[in-house]
Amino acid sequence: MGGSRVQVNKPHKSRFSSKSSRSIHKVSQKDKNRIAKSDRNVTKGARAARLQRSKMLREQKRAALLKEKRASSGLASPPRVILLFPLSASVNVSSLAEDLLRLLSTECTGVLSSTVASSEYKLRLTVLQAPHGDLLSCMEMAKVADLIAFVASATEGVRCDYIDSFGSQCLSVFRSLGLPSTVVLIRDLPTELKRRNDAKKICTSSLTSEFPEDCKFYPADTKDDLHKFVWLFKEQRLTTPNWRNQRPYLMAQKVDMVQDDSSPGKCTLLLTGYTRARCLSVNQLVHVSGAGDFQLSKIEIIKDPTPLNTRKEHDAMDSDDIQVVEVLHSLAPDPLNLEPLLVENVPDPLAGEQTWPTEAEMAEADRNQKQKKLRKRTLPRGTSEYQAAWIVDDTDEEHSDAKDDGDDDEDDDGMVLDEGESGFPSQEGANNLDFDEDQASLYLRDSDEETENDSMMMEGENLTREQIEDEIKKIKEAHAEDEEFPDEVDTPLDVPARKRFAKHRGVKSFRTSLWDPKESLPPEYARIFAFDNFARTQKHVIAKSLELEQESRDDCAPAGSYARLYIKEVPLDVASKLCVVSRTAPIISCGLLQHESKMSVLHFSTYEIIGSIKKHDSYDAPIKAKEEFIFHVGFRQFVARPIFSTDNINSDKHKMERFLHAGRFSIASIYAPISFPPLPLIVLKGAGGASTLTVAAVGSLRSIDPDRIILKKIILTGYPQRVSKLKATVRYMFHNPEDVRWFKPVEVWTKCGRRGRIKEPVGTHGAMKCVFNGGLQQHDTVCMSLYKRSYPKWPEHRFPLLNA
Repeated sequence: MGGSRVQVNKPHKSRFSSKSSRSIHKVSQKDKNRIAKSDRNVTKGARAARLQRSKMLREQKRAALLKEKRASSGLASPPRVILLFPLSASVNVSSLAEDLLRLLSTECTGVLSSTVASSEYKLRLTVLQAPHGDLLSCMEMAKVADLIAFVASATEGVRCDYIDSFGSQCLSVFRSLGLPSTVVLIRDLPTELKRRNDAKKICTSSLTSEFPEDCKFYPADTKDDLHKFVWLFKEQRLTTPNWRNQRPYLMAQKVDMVQDDSSPGKCTLLLTGYTRARCLSVNQLVHVSGAGDFQLSKIEIIKDPTPLNTRKEHDAMDSDDIQVVEVLHSLAPDPLNLEPLLVENVPDPLAGEQTWPTEAEMAEADRNQKQKKLRKRTLPRGTSEYQAAWIVDDTDEEHSDAKDDGDDDEDDDGMVLDEGESGFPSQEGANNLDFDEDQASLYLRDSDEETENDSMMMEGENLTREQIEDEIKKIKEAHAEDEEFPDEVDTPLDVPARKRFAKHRGVKSFRTSLWDPKESLPPEYARIFAFDNFARTQKHVIAKSLELEQESRDDCAPAGSYARLYIKEVPLDVASKLCVVSRTAPIISCGLLQHESKMSVLHFSTYEIIGSIKKHDSYDAPIKAKEEFIFHVGFRQFVARPIFSTDNINSDKHKMERFLHAGRFSIASIYAPISFPPLPLIVLKGAGGASTLTVAAVGSLRSIDPDRIILKKIILTGYPQRVSKLKATVRYMFHNPEDVRWFKPVEVWTKCGRRGRIKEPVGTHGAMKCVFNGGLQQHDTVCMSLYKRSYPKWPEHRFPLLNA
């Protein structure tokens, strides 16, 4: 063991120098109690504030829920709309609708109205019957339905599935529109109790996966079954899609027309029904389904024909007998606050005219002119000064490009020329007409140091046009089996490539290269409207509509009122078609927000549903860009000719797609009236007429942006003739040396992953010498990517009924 250690007692460390100084910092007991009491008061106050805030939030939610309940099931609320949709053709919804109306109506005989009021259930109900096979009518009914009751037949499970192809198609469309509250009514159940329960269980288990989780299944054969369903339906809190509550709308129960003597060919369309969702201002613009956007000349608030009160019900029946409609009050538009029906921007034909130049611009022009005169140009013999002024000065461009030290390949906005590098013929030698093709081939052979392993192909100089076309076709067919390139195009033999692809340009990097969105816009862009800040404008417009809803104004018809809309300046043929359509499908009129009648460029997220609908093969044709489609955007319908593009997240440029491929998401861009998202999209395609329309795609409104850059990509292909190390002679991409010089700054690439650039043309048949960043294989294909901005097609007619 080691020696013992001596313990040393260290002095105690204290922050006080002495005991007397400690007493200075002591706090008295009175002060301690005061400090503790104040802390308790602060804690108690914060807890009370939290409790008060939680109580206030609960009261606000309770008040909002009570307001929603009163708005949906109160005395002033409009009748609830229930849609009876048959899942198969064998289901008879007419008998179900009659049983349901008989249960609610007090009339025992006679023809029943589709809207009834029951004082026993304290419920007003409008029953719609979806016609099986009429897709357009089913869609319009689903847009206004508060409850969709899918009707299934229990006997279908013995023979086949409960849902047929049309039912599956409509169910997919309803999901895209946004499903409201849903139930499933089961008909044709056996009378025996055990067999009845077994059939209900089989039907429920078969259909559960097709509907939302909260969807309930009810038997609907007897009066007791319907009584139970109606009682639960009355107490049910209905949910509707959010887009439906942003705008006021009216489902017309009666459609009339009055001819206008002041304007020939026009009339006033009268739509009578209940206003829903929001209050409708007489100064607002309205959209009539399939007809277009119009102004209102008057709104009449009419006495409700189906009130819940029994005494008023008899009064309404008496008034129906004498055909007298009581108008409570009328709303007239204010000329100062009336929303103008502005659709297209009127372009100024003098907007592009040149103004008088300033002194600085004139001085700069003089200096440029003097510099041009100092430059020497080689002109043909016998050319006068006047003729020389009209000759394009190609040599000036060459000299100016030579200052870039051969870096003009990075200039993507124009097909500029560069000078040859050392060891290759210069640009002047290439422009010399006496430069022989054999000398070029010999020079290329000497410089490339070809070996015996170099491939030998047929000389292009000895081929005719038919032979060249046949050889190109054979090569393309051989390479198409290896990999598919949908953007490949053939360079025409009779038209120079620099003229055929004059609007195309090369892009160094698709992601980072700059492209001016205001450059070379089409004439249609002078007719559309654009927002400086779309998000801010949308926020302001929606806030303004909320203020209109909260204020009780004299020019608004409140939600739930029975009103008659006087829509002015409607074409006579359109109004007559609406009267005919109203017999089979509801006519919907929705109020438009500010700016929603103006044309702009709308972008939709689309998804083709041809392959996703079960047993739906009625539309198997390809969906091509710029074809005519009918777009259903919320309550609105219009005709458009879209273009499809990809959605690049990390780039401001997007590649155009010629077709909407099955199972792939794309962006559809169209010229259409402005709409504020969110709104669902259903794209219909047909030869004409409502009965032949087929669902082509579904999606939703994404944005409104005329500056979205959509580039159409083409790929020019060539094939190696001679390969030596990093250099190769490529042919069949172009057919004359001038095209090779024109596209010389554009980068080339191969299908095997090599990248390179064009050095110079070889010969007179469009062959060219290229240098790559690696060894090129003989079976490889040389490609050149060119881009051009693409725009949608302006529709010839904007609404379906105008050309039906």
